[in-house]
Amino acid sequence: MVGAFPGAAPPLIGWAAGSGTLSLEAWVLYGLVFLWQFPHFMAIAWMYREDYGRAGYLVLPYGERRNSLTGLQAVLPSFGLVAMSFAPMLLGKKGLVYTAGTFFFSSCFLYYEAQVAIRKTNDAARRLLLASILYLPAVFVVMVLDRI
Repeated sequence: MVGAFPGAAPPLIGWAAGSGTLSLEAWVLYGLVFLWQFPHFMAIAWMYREDYGRAGYLVLPYGERRNSLTGLQAVLPSFGLVAMSFAPMLLGKKGLVYTAGTFFFSSCFLYYEAQVAIRKTNDAARRLLLASILYLPAVFVVMVLDRI
């Protein structure tokens, strides 16, 4: 979680450099990148949990509650991410292209997220990782396309 704060800073830096200010839209971009990091990292942490454990890093909850807590730690931020993805539309900054695209990508993303929470397998985590890699750029692309 600590790394998610500076990890989400590049959109703020770019917005400030480009406009000289930090508007609400800049903070929405920050929120998207911030919340995106949790399911992305949890997929990686699940896939490589044994490697992390051998190296002495505790990246997942330990013990019998690992499976349920890991699913929650990935699912809850994903719902926040999807809600944040619709913020530009709710603020009146984006139209139909962004809304439709974000709805599609968010639905797919939540599907893969649910698969990890339900199945708890490396294959499901790998698919979530791929979905997370595609999700954020896809949302940003429809954000740009909506302006054209």
